[in-house]
Amino acid sequence: MISVVLPCYNAEAGLGACLESLLAQTLTDFEIVAVDDGSTDGTLALLRRFAGRDGRLRVFDRPHGGVVQAMNFGMEQCRGEYVARMDSDDVCLPARLALQKAHLDRHPHIGLVGGRVRFGGDAASARGYKAYVDWTNGLVAEEDILLSRFVESPYANPSIMFRKELVSRCGPFYDGPFPEDYELILRWMAAGVRMDKVPEEVLVWNDPPTRLTRTDPRYDPDAFYRIKSGYLAGWLLSRGVGRVSVVGGGRVTRRRALMLEEHGVRIERWLEVDPDKIGQTASGRPVCPWSEVGGPGGEFLLSYVGNRGAGERIARELQGRGWVPGTHFLLAA
Repeated sequence: MISVVLPCYNAEAGLGACLESLLAQTLTDFEIVAVDDGSTDGTLALLRRFAGRDGRLRVFDRPHGGVVQAMNFGMEQCRGEYVARMDSDDVCLPARLALQKAHLDRHPHIGLVGGRVRFGGDAASARGYKAYVDWTNGLVAEEDILLSRFVESPYANPSIMFRKELVSRCGPFYDGPFPEDYELILRWMAAGVRMDKVPEEVLVWNDPPTRLTRTDPRYDPDAFYRIKSGYLAGWLLSRGVGRVSVVGGGRVTRRRALMLEEHGVRIERWLEVDPDKIGQTASGRPVCPWSEVGGPGGEFLLSYVGNRGAGERIARELQGRGWVPGTHFLLAA
């Protein structure tokens, strides 16, 4: 059986559509574990009305403690072998649960599966968010997800389904000044959990103005860089890489890349294309021309160039010179 964990806080506006989409799934053997996180609107009453219609919905009323506490409490109540995440302002596509369950059934080595998502916001006014959705949708195979995990989170959190035993083995969501969903993905991958996606769309990922990723400082860009720096440094050091060169030498890039040094990875130099910066020293390291990078040698390169599409261009150029992603270089922005 599948348990769908649904934390809710003042979610009355979109909750009805969310619940209807779950109850209309083509697969019927599942439960919804809905945790009301101390809502002050009509969320709890709406949950109870739906529970009166369908016994698969179990409702828990908790004092307000935040989304991580609500999710972890919900996972403790799950009775299914598989746990699916869901957010109260999103909508599942009809075959979502069936597709992901079948995938985990067929691939016992996979611990977590996601899926492509459909952007539910205004693509014109939220171009960055739409570009991020397009990027995540381009990552389906396990190897692509592994190589891209230090760029941004490769999963839309409400699209994932995983084996429940992983929670006790690798830990639940952690609460702190960081994006809890991204931290869990990085931590579980570091623990050896294998992950991929089904190629189909499984969810409409809506973008309301109240979404936590827009309003909570735990999801600002520097919070992402702080949490991934520790895991990236751990990945590098486990491979004997203690010194790196960084592609990109701007002020913001340097600040974010230097977070690695807090975890034992030394930055040797910055590689730049801007002729006004080349030849200078920044943060105590030389700024060298990108053009001098030839074939793979004794250095490991990390690209921190954050402009959309720049990382892919850098990767193509390096691969054309014989550099292998994950062996000689990695994208980190």
